[in-house]
Amino acid sequence: MSVAMPLLALALGAYGLAVLEGWVVHGRLSLSRPALAALALLGRESVLARTPDRLFFEAGPVLLLVAGLLAVAVIPLAPELIITDLANGALFLNAALAYVLVALIMAGWGPNGAYAMIGGWRFLGQFIAYAMLIVMPITAVAMRAESLSTIVIVTSQEGLWNILYQPIGFVLFIVAAMGLAWLPPLDLPTAPGDLAGGIEAEYTGVRLAVLRLARMVIILALAGATVTFYLGGWLGPWLPAWAWSALKILAVAAAMLIFGRYVPRVREARYLAVSWKLGISLALANIFLVGVIALLVPL
Repeated sequence: MSVAMPLLALALGAYGLAVLEGWVVHGRLSLSRPALAALALLGRESVLARTPDRLFFEAGPVLLLVAGLLAVAVIPLAPELIITDLANGALFLNAALAYVLVALIMAGWGPNGAYAMIGGWRFLGQFIAYAMLIVMPITAVAMRAESLSTIVIVTSQEGLWNILYQPIGFVLFIVAAMGLAWLPPLDLPTAPGDLAGGIEAEYTGVRLAVLRLARMVIILALAGATVTFYLGGWLGPWLPAWAWSALKILAVAAAMLIFGRYVPRVREARYLAVSWKLGISLALANIFLVGVIALLVPL
């Protein structure tokens, strides 16, 4: 039961997110569009690239999906509604998300195509920028909770949510999450305008369906992590705990999707420069401030 319910919630959330993305991208809200698109992909022939690295080509989308599922496993929807409650859940989540890089490098290298390979290397460049912007805000959150358990992190926000306690960390984490999920304006690995789909360019049929499903799972995992670390998780009045978690996660995921549609795409070099010069400096300042406040005004 504890495993089936989160997986069911994940499936419904991924479908709802696909509906929302279709509305944002195409301007039409259609509840059936994701299902029809999935059926079309599943019924289409899976064409192999001319000279692929077969192992990387096949394993890339699957590994991406596995990485997303591992990250989801430690995100609590309620105190008893979590797949696995690890004492180092926040660290495990960060480690699982690191495999997103490996999966996309494999998906970019495997087809042996120019567009896919450029997309994979672009993601590697983004990873250099956002890796520390994922780890350092999580460090500050764990400092306040005095634990790496995701459940303890949520309960530590009963008096004050972390978005108010450490707003700098929240902003940095959201920006890094959008880069990790390659959402606009940080969608350099796919870049529809200049890379013809990038890492998706050489995938068709079932493989493309798995790749797109994995991306939805990654977005939900990052939205769930944001809610867990900064928005009080399941905490809220009147509604059941799981309902608060679901509403917050969908709201964060929707905000991430919508925001990028109104901001121009950021060049990789610019993103790297801002992340290293400004982002890491702010992340260090956030850790310092959280430590000082925890010593002077324990919450």
